[in-house]
Amino acid sequence: VQLQASGGGLVQAGGSLRLACAASGRTSHIYQVGWFRQAPGEEREFVAGISWRTSQTSYGDSVKGRFTISRDDAKDTTYLQMNSLRPGDTAVYYCAAKRIFRPSDLSQMASYDWWGQGTQVTVSS
Repeated sequence: VQLQASGGGLVQAGGSLRLACAASGRTSHIYQVGWFRQAPGEEREFVAGISWRTSQTSYGDSVKGRFTISRDDAKDTTYLQMNSLRPGDTAVYYCAAKRIFRPSDLSQMASYDWWGQGTQVTVSS
């Protein structure tokens, strides 16, 4: 499985961006997809995740109510709609996917098998 993240950029505080994570290869092996982010000098943290089988979603506390994760079955693409962006959201955003029979906790970073290359999101004040 290969993952290609896109959609990052520079936006003012209060603005919106939509990230996309396009999966290719043996996408039938994908169980869940998650978004994580890492700011300079910080640890990588969970942002949002979605189960491809059940559409169950989960969000990190700092983005609840502002970010929405979704998927397009026909395109094997997972989206992260980010609204009301804040300077604290500035980070490199990574998408990741895990195979079936992995732990079902969407926020468990170590359970993901494949990672995309990351896309930079910068929010100016």
